[in-house]
This record gives sequence, structure tokens and C-alpha cells, in this order.
Amino acid sequence: MHHTRFLIPTDNRPTATLSSDKEDVFTGDRVTLSCTVKSSGWKFYWYRHRPDSTPVTTTSGYSYTLSWVSVSDGGQYWCRAGRGDPVYYTLYSDPVQINITERPVAVLTLQPNWTQIFIRETVTMRCDIHGGGDSDWQYEWYKNSYSVYSNTKPEYRISPVYMSNSGSYTCEGGKGNKLSETSEAVQLTVSDQPKAVLSISPQWLNPGASVILSCEVDKTSTGWRFSWYRTVTYRAGLPSISDKSYSLQPLSDNGTTADSYTLLPAGPTPTGGYVCRAGRGDPVYDTLYSEPQFLWSGDLQPSVSLRISPNTTQHFTSKSLSLSCEEKGNSTGWRLMSYREKRVKSGCARWESITESTCTITTLNRWYSGVFWCESGSGEYSNAVNITVHDGDVILESPVHPVTEGDSVTLTCTFRYQETNPNLKTDFYKDGVLIKNETTGEMTIPTVSKSDEGFYKCKSGQGESPESWVTVRVPPGSVVSMSLPRLLCGLLVMSPFLLVSIVLTVKCCRARGQNFLSVYLQSVYPA
Repeated sequence: MHHTRFLIPTDNRPTATLSSDKEDVFTGDRVTLSCTVKSSGWKFYWYRHRPDSTPVTTTSGYSYTLSWVSVSDGGQYWCRAGRGDPVYYTLYSDPVQINITERPVAVLTLQPNWTQIFIRETVTMRCDIHGGGDSDWQYEWYKNSYSVYSNTKPEYRISPVYMSNSGSYTCEGGKGNKLSETSEAVQLTVSDQPKAVLSISPQWLNPGASVILSCEVDKTSTGWRFSWYRTVTYRAGLPSISDKSYSLQPLSDNGTTADSYTLLPAGPTPTGGYVCRAGRGDPVYDTLYSEPQFLWSGDLQPSVSLRISPNTTQHFTSKSLSLSCEEKGNSTGWRLMSYREKRVKSGCARWESITESTCTITTLNRWYSGVFWCESGSGEYSNAVNITVHDGDVILESPVHPVTEGDSVTLTCTFRYQETNPNLKTDFYKDGVLIKNETTGEMTIPTVSKSDEGFYKCKSGQGESPESWVTVRVPPGSVVSMSLPRLLCGLLVMSPFLLVSIVLTVKCCRARGQNFLSVYLQSVYPA
């Protein structure tokens, strides 16, 4: 019997082996595929998605690198090798899966998120990886592109911070051989410890009126809470300003989030010095105390009065001036104080002389311009006097203290060489407006009213004086003077019928020579 043999073909072609240095990568990374065959002389063919598709590329070497990969580069890859002519191919490799995801982005935030940071505050830089999960990250912080800190926790705390910590900061996260996108840069600017700046409005006390204290820190900084203080004589154990010229007593137990504090009404002894400072953060970081600012009163005080000679607010340079603290009560330890050139000064300087309670400045200079007052060891204040020392040839002599409504007031324009020209032809101005011409150098207001309050100056052929403020006080219980046209205008709005009766009353009063306003007020408010 003859047997027929069938030959079953077998594929003995070599098989290519494909491998990858990374299988899970982020966009922007690089992936290298390697295709190996045991023998040599091969060219390599690379396929994606399907092995029977057109090769994506052909290389003479066994590796193929994908640079700056995108999500669309992900998927399955194959390879095979070929040589000779016609080409003899190996078998296809098994597939390799390449997974490509968007690269997570690091986001760096500064906590607290203040635009201005000061020396010795605490700063935390938090690095969050968006799109990459919250675990297994190693965080790295960079200052000006140099690594400064690494941790498995996402926070970098600098406490206390110094000016040397200023710089441009970035962060990134790493997980195995994968890195997040580097964060946008955050600029940290550390400045020296700020000093609060206090202002008082008004700075001259008007009895019964409110006084506003305002505290300001660097305008670009935020998040402050403000504390308010009144100055007292220096005492050990109390907070004090840097030169120990004053200790500080808080105006309230708690600070305010508002940058202003109202003395309403200005209490029984509101005159004196005030200080503020601000704090923020946890633990609290405080600014330096502000320079003291003062609330003054021109009114004579019951405990002590400041007397000056010559008794006027304006003085010529090279002349002398005497200042005396005249005690009226039981307070002791009075000292002469002044606020000049934006600084508080105590007592008489070396070029001045002291006789008992009188300080004499023998030769005035312009730097003596400022506010003077007397201050006791227990914190009481006298009236204050705002003195102007002028190096010109003309000054205005005006009242040192507030004048009472109804009194007579005389303003005198004085020439430095008065004895050679005693009668000056003078123009007097109020609030910059010419109000009177005089040939005697004097202007008298026989019955002063509140409307006469303002800035006065004089001008003559010899020169022009500085301005001086004249304060007019209305006695308690008196009626502020009101012009007839203003009164009639208000009444016209409220009641036309009442206005008709008032006009008839005015005519009647004029016929009798009486004052209409007095008659009207007596009819409304009979004794």
C-alpha cells in the first residue's frame, strides 16, 4: 500500500519583541519603543492601532522615540523587522499599550493671600496638583529657579519671614518618573516692619463735637485690626512708644476692624496725645506704634494755662518769646511741650533760659513755629497755642485764645520796624477774600459772631503776613445768629401763610425800631 504524505507548512520566521521605557505618561513627555530581533541586518517597521496598517515610520535602528507626546499619540503599538530584497519580514511583535493623559498642573498659592508681606510675619506656600489626584505626590518648591524645599505634604511654611526670602517662587509635583506642569510664578516681596500713621480730625477741639482718629498702614496691605491708645506719662510696665517719652493706655479692650475711631462726643478730658497700631495674622503680627498725634484746645483750662508774651500767635524772627505754665489747681509736675517739625519736644532747649515756670526763647527762628502747651505728670493738658515765626517784615497780631461771640476783636498788622512807620495802610483778608482797608493798621470787629471765624491775614506796602485762625465760641444756651434772608427762605418752604404773618411783623418791628428776630423768638419761646 502506498501512503500519501501531506506537508503542513510551519512559519519559522523569527519573532520581533517590542518593549517601552514608559507605559503611562503625561502629555509633553517622551516615550522610547525598542524592537529586538536575535539576528542582525534588519530594518524596523512601526505600527499603531493595527498591525496590518501602513507603518507610521521605518527606522534602521531598533528604537523609535515619540517626543512631546499628546493624548492622540496614545494606543497600541506593534513592530516587525525586515531585510533583503525582496524583503523578508519577521513576525509581528505582541502589542504594547501606551497610555497618555493630560499633564496635571501645579498651582501655587500664598497664604495669607496678602499683596504685601512684612518682616517676621508667617507665610505658607501651598502647592496643589490640579488633575492629578491628591496622593503619592512629592512636592518641590523653587525660588528664582533653584530648589529650596521638598516634602510629601503640599505646604511650605516660612516663619518668620525675612527680606532675604523675597523672590519669585514656583512649585511642581512628582510621582514616580512623572512630573506635573510647573506652577505659575508667585512673587513674594518682604518689606521692613511697617509703622502705623495716625491722623486726627479736627486737631483743635470744638467742645461737644466728635473727633475722628484715623489709622493707616501701607496702602497696599490689607487684613489689619486696629488698636487705639491715649498717651500718659511714662510708667514702667505699660506699653510705651520707642523713645519712652510716653506710655500708652488703650481706649478700648478690643481693637477695631475699621481704620477709624470716634471720640463721640469728645469726652471730659479729650485733649492730649493719641497713638494707634495695627495687627493681623495668627499669631498676631503688629506694626510699630504710630507717632503720637495731639488733640488740642485753645480754651483756657481749669488746672493750668499757657501764657505767652508777646500775647499773639505770630512773631518775628530774631525777637524773644516767653512761655509760662500758670497752675490753677492741685496738679504738679508741669512741663512745657511743643510739636514742631513733626516731632514732639519737651522743655527748653540749651539756647533758651528757664526762670521758675517760664521758658524764654531769646532769639526766635522759623523752626520754633508749632504748637505749644503745658502737660502735667498726671496727664492733664493746658490750652494750646499755635505759634508762627515769620522771617518777613509784616505779621498779624490776633487773639491767642478763642473769642466769645458778642465780644470785640481787634486785629493789628505790625511792621517789623514799626517805630519808623507806625501807621500802615493795610488790607485785611478773611479766607483769602479782601474784607477791609484801613489806614491805621488795625481792624476791629465790634461784635464778633460765629460767621467771623476763619483765617485772617494782612497786606501792606511792606509785605504780607502769614494767615492766622480766629476761633469764635458760642456761649452755652445762646442762639446762633441767623440772617433774615436765610430764615425767610426756610419758612417759605414750610408755610407760606406763616411767612405772610412774619413779613407783617418785620414791617411793624422796623416801624418801632425793634429787632425782628428777638421779637419772634420771644413769641415762640416766652420766658
